[in-house]
Amino acid sequence: MRIELKKFGTTLISRQSGKEAFAALQSTVIDIAVDEIIEIDFEGVITFSPSWGDEFLTPLLNQFGDRLVLLPTSNPSVKITIKLLEEINKESFKAKS
Repeated sequence: MRIELKKFGTTLISRQSGKEAFAALQSTVIDIAVDEIIEIDFEGVITFSPSWGDEFLTPLLNQFGDRLVLLPTSNPSVKITIKLLEEINKESFKAKS
């Protein structure tokens, strides 16, 4: 399954909207097979804040572990946020090269 973050907007900045996006996604991911990979696509996202990412990506990582894969991006906002979340949570996201 591929999750295109641009469906939640191009400026993903508030903790509350990250929490709402995660909640909205739950009805979709509840039926995912136990071996299915979940890919996060950052294409089209302009701004990606640590607060939004923490409310959306961190719970997905907790829910799916190594099955959660981040697709490559050249967006510096996304790269910095991912690095910060990994440092704060002491967990690494799996990235597709």
